[in-house]
Amino acid sequence: MTDPRVQKLADVLIHYSCGLKSGENILIEAIDIPPDFVEALVRSAADVGGRPVVLLKNSRIHRALLQNGSAEQWDLIADVEKHQMERMHCYIGARGSYNVSELSDVPADKQKFYEQSVWKRVHHDIRVKKTRWVVLRWPTPSMAQMAEMSTEAFEDFYFNVCTLDYAKMSRAMRPLIDRMQRTDRVRLKGPRDTDLSFSIKGIPAIGCDGKLNIPDGEVFTAPVRDSVNGVIHYNCPTLYRGATHNDIRLTFRDGKIIEATSTATQKLNEVLNADEGARYVGEFAIGFNPYCVRPMKDILFDEKIAGSIHFTPGACYDEASNGNQSDIHWDMVLVQTPEYGGGEVWFDNQLIRKDGRFVVNELLPLNPENLM
Repeated sequence: MTDPRVQKLADVLIHYSCGLKSGENILIEAIDIPPDFVEALVRSAADVGGRPVVLLKNSRIHRALLQNGSAEQWDLIADVEKHQMERMHCYIGARGSYNVSELSDVPADKQKFYEQSVWKRVHHDIRVKKTRWVVLRWPTPSMAQMAEMSTEAFEDFYFNVCTLDYAKMSRAMRPLIDRMQRTDRVRLKGPRDTDLSFSIKGIPAIGCDGKLNIPDGEVFTAPVRDSVNGVIHYNCPTLYRGATHNDIRLTFRDGKIIEATSTATQKLNEVLNADEGARYVGEFAIGFNPYCVRPMKDILFDEKIAGSIHFTPGACYDEASNGNQSDIHWDMVLVQTPEYGGGEVWFDNQLIRKDGRFVVNELLPLNPENLM
């Protein structure tokens, strides 16, 4: 018998996140996902008259394709998946992971073949721009280990965070969206030597309330491309191309990262040297999901941590464009709660959030106790 929480989550994704309608096509791309969840998604889609298409993938097979692949091979795969994606109205990407470091030994040039073909031509150019989509992780023992939780406790946490009242959160974030769209100068202060300034003037602010990601809970925009100056010293581990980075420190001058160090400095700079846009920032976001309270090395959760910001080297989103283009989009997270050293967010010389808590009256509904 299917866990009722599994069916509830499937219903949230089909009815709320994608808003699937009768007669519409939906692609369910499932990577290392248990059959009962895929079955629940198929049932929920069929119940509203949708036409589900299922694409099953495996991360070990994906690694083998990367290790042995060529640019021509990935272009062929992109041609096939592009044709499929062009027929879809909606998309659900459910991604499990038995080993979060599965891709850690795939050379950067091999990963770039995939990023420039399937990722760009299928996902960036079609899925993101032309479908109603949502992506989510699936709870696995490896995720529980990263979160330093038992499997049972992690599953309880997972279903709480993924099925909270996103409509309520959507209403609460409206004043933050309005405030960000009126803001010119932003200043971030944080633990150690973080002191960063930039402008967001004229760039839209977008609320994320469970329509594109599950879990969700952020408002994002982008810095004016050449306006970033100062230092940001992240305090969350981050996983990119299968490699773990801690203690990332970036120095900016006129928008460009001029110095970058971490516990894997060589791999960090390898990514940042991928193309010109990789050393500029495409996203600035403020997170506030009340159930996400500590990093677990999974960006879909970590970027939503209540009291966090993320500042993202690489491509911007079309909805909040600063013109930066790149094959890279690497969300890096700084938590500003007291447990992680505190910090401040300032908009146009006014303190907006201190030590992870909003201090402006109209933003108080976004503090954790008001969203749970």
